[in-house]
Amino acid sequence: MSEITIGHYLFQRLKQVEVQTIFGLPGDFNLTLLDKIYEVPGMRWAGNANELNAAYAADGYARLKGMSCVITTFGVGELSALNGIAGSYAEHVGVLHVVGVPSISAQAKQLLLHHTLGNGDFTVFHRMSANISESTAMITDVATAAREIDRCIRTCYISQRPVYLGLPANLVDAKVPASLLETPIDFSLKPNDAEAENEVVGTVLEMIANSKNPVILSDACASRHDVKEETKRLIDVTQFPAFVTPMGKGSIDEQHPRFGGVYVGTLSSPEVKEAVESADLILSVGALLSDFNTGSFSYSYKTKNIVEFHSDHTKVRNATFPGVQMKFVLKKLVDVVGDVAKNYVPVPVPTQPVHGSDVDPATPLRQEWIWREVARFLREGDVVITETGTSAFGINQTHFPNDTYGISQVLWGSIGFTTGACLGAAFAAEEIDPKKRVILFIGDGSLQLTVQEISTMIRWGLKPYLFVLNNDGYTIERLIHGETAQYNDIQPWDHLKLLPTFGAKDYEAVRVSTAGEWQQLTQDKAFSENSKIRMIEVMLPVMDAPSNLVKQAQLTAATNAKQD
Repeated sequence: MSEITIGHYLFQRLKQVEVQTIFGLPGDFNLTLLDKIYEVPGMRWAGNANELNAAYAADGYARLKGMSCVITTFGVGELSALNGIAGSYAEHVGVLHVVGVPSISAQAKQLLLHHTLGNGDFTVFHRMSANISESTAMITDVATAAREIDRCIRTCYISQRPVYLGLPANLVDAKVPASLLETPIDFSLKPNDAEAENEVVGTVLEMIANSKNPVILSDACASRHDVKEETKRLIDVTQFPAFVTPMGKGSIDEQHPRFGGVYVGTLSSPEVKEAVESADLILSVGALLSDFNTGSFSYSYKTKNIVEFHSDHTKVRNATFPGVQMKFVLKKLVDVVGDVAKNYVPVPVPTQPVHGSDVDPATPLRQEWIWREVARFLREGDVVITETGTSAFGINQTHFPNDTYGISQVLWGSIGFTTGACLGAAFAAEEIDPKKRVILFIGDGSLQLTVQEISTMIRWGLKPYLFVLNNDGYTIERLIHGETAQYNDIQPWDHLKLLPTFGAKDYEAVRVSTAGEWQQLTQDKAFSENSKIRMIEVMLPVMDAPSNLVKQAQLTAATNAKQD
């Protein structure tokens, strides 16, 4: 019987789910495992600058490909990654976190090994990760190793949450039957309880039949849990007005004639706010109702007729149906809703400016103008990554082309996330379609936290657009508190020298300060092709910010100031 090592088995299984790039850093407890990557054709080891960035990169990769893998070493490595893993847990992103741990015998003897706390407890870091993982496993038995690896990969993919997998150094080369790889991992969802599903669909159909002004609201988990197509069909069949949240941006094609804009509670445009809040039925798909996703919880629906479709439950008004998954419910609903919705008379949806207004070319750049103008630069298939801060709020004003994927960590909001996420997305985009563009918008302050990962982009010849918004410090923090406080200042960098500093040979680095310079650059045909890595420094006033961020900062400051 042909046999392969456990390490080889792991990477073959990952390749079967199209995870082709592995993120992380080497450490002495994972080195023999990393050797096995090179045994599997088509797999590559990214080699990150640090574990936090590696976790961010794995998150960005998984958002495009459905799953990713990051490998760290015991203790010092895995703990450095946990902020990124926590973000993936919060935002429903499937990252398999593989940790190379000391041998089983070393653990049994409670040896005073390096990377431990010196107290003989080898399970403490595993226990830490359990709180931000959908599931965990520690491989201790060769007989069950393959089954556990399969379970971890399946759980990660299905739940779209991180899974922790510990692999002792002495078991990496242990052998399992190669024939196990011939049986694919079963990624099918367990069917809903038929009675509960039928009750949900029947009730929703009745609510639709009795409504005159329904709307569809699509959020983050529509993308994470793969119901974008079902949501699109629901819009097509019913012709109901459709809106997205900030986290849901990209989950509905914004060129669709029934797309009405971004709903963020009180931060919405007046037309969008009125259209959503006056509805007599809300069909909410994949909601993640965090403060920044809802305008500090300022949703003001006038109706109690709300249906929430989630990956693992459905809520109809105040009734919750555990285990009734939206993937099946939406498919069934789309098949039968046509007859019920046929009497609906489509109302006009709000419209928004597609591009920025015409201004004198010498006009200094301002965010309110830029975010409208970005739409002119974007094209179908783009991946647009926006950092927590001015970018994440500004992008809500940008009208996306169809099939644009938005990445913005609105819930977890870890500053600097997007540099690593850009790396991961660029790897994924290259694997999907080398012509697919990856475009990052990040502030000068955020960049300083994770800038090292630009060197990994250069190492692999990746070609993202890096738009650095230079407003001289932490503008989002200044807006919330401490406009002139020293703690919101940063050391200015010469951004245009970063690419050559990290070893880039074929690159473009340019600074734009006026509307004319922006338009000349972004409308240039050569610039629009992702033929090289590009750094674009965008010069902006210190306190300049999108109008919706200014309002959000005021709400946040007021909330923080309240005394119980």
